Amino acid sequence: MLQFLKKYKVFIFTLLIFSILFLTLSYRFLNPKKRLPVMNPSDVNPEMVDDSVQFVSKYHTIANFSFTNQNGKTVTQNDYDGKIYVADFFFTTCQTICPIMTNNLVDVQNAFLNNSKVMLLSHSVLPEQDSVPVLKKYALERGVIDKKWNLVTGDKKEIYYVARKSYLVVKTGNASELYDMVHTENLVLVDTKKRIRGFYDGTKKEETQRLIADINFLLKEDD
Repeated sequence: MLQFLKKYKVFIFTLLIFSILFLTLSYRFLNPKKRLPVMNPSDVNPEMVDDSVQFVSKYHTIANFSFTNQNGKTVTQNDYDGKIYVADFFFTTCQTICPIMTNNLVDVQNAFLNNSKVMLLSHSVLPEQDSVPVLKKYALERGVIDKKWNLVTGDKKEIYYVARKSYLVVKTGNASELYDMVHTENLVLVDTKKRIRGFYDGTKKEETQRLIADINFLLKEDD
């Protein structure tokens, strides 16, 4: 037996190496590493994207912004620097999808209540109606926690700008109603580099859970 091993030791060693490589590659193939795509305007339904950025295929990031939150504080990109956050568009008197989306975002808020690296940002698509006091009342009624979640109002054209050119999620009315936005159910996941990493149906619990899982994935990715 010993002589046999000596005679074929090179063959046995080579076979062992190939076996290890085969098993390793097979495991990776059958259990691929999770990845979250980096989303660009060219990856998204053109209806949601402003014509000026529609064919951008790489390096898309959220543009700088400045709005006013439920406490009358100015909120800018600086407040979200180095943060993973979820953005959406709503209005306080909406009786259809907005209450459902807000309830599901409360779940996201609570899932990361003690993690300062995760925040939320909701933009009113009816800023002329959703004043600071109105947003504050809505925040108190819905369980919004100020340190985690900004509900913002501001110039309607600026909100339209970030909706169409940055977050790529809001439809418009006809050409004569350029700034009359039809908000959607989309929640947008933004990473610490201001890149879009996913879109989620904010009206569905299972999508909310997927969002929470993806946030946890990004937190590990950034470690």
